[in-house]
Amino acid sequence: MTIKEIEAIETYSVRHPVLRTGRPVETCKMDGDDLESTIHLGAYDGDLLVGVTTLLLDSIAELDYLNHSKEKTYRMRGMGVLANQQGNGIGRKIVEHAENLLRDNGIKLLWFNARIVAIPFYLKLGFIKYGNQFDVPNVGPHYNMYKEL
Repeated sequence: MTIKEIEAIETYSVRHPVLRTGRPVETCKMDGDDLESTIHLGAYDGDLLVGVTTLLLDSIAELDYLNHSKEKTYRMRGMGVLANQQGNGIGRKIVEHAENLLRDNGIKLLWFNARIVAIPFYLKLGFIKYGNQFDVPNVGPHYNMYKEL
């Protein structure tokens, strides 16, 4: 398993079947994908891209009490592993790689919107669920989660 930085468009081959099933491939593009501060990670099994995530410089007002500046807060989006590869520890490796990369660059907080089905996975990785459940249009129910790095 190799994890490396990739281009935004490369994430679509995983984002589409995992996160945008049945929707047009154009829905894979996310706000902030093309910002210079954005990082896209891909997990490869040989030459096959099997998992992705995107890290965006983005703060969230609800976590201001943790006293982290906006420059030290990142958001994770578009996290996914191909269905036939799930359960093999790939998602954990991607998240751990992201945490280490951000920590090495002085980032203090990682947060994201988690689908209900993914919450147990993130809790095992030490993330904290907070706030009330909310609905992301065309996607479903979510909770915010975070981790101090």
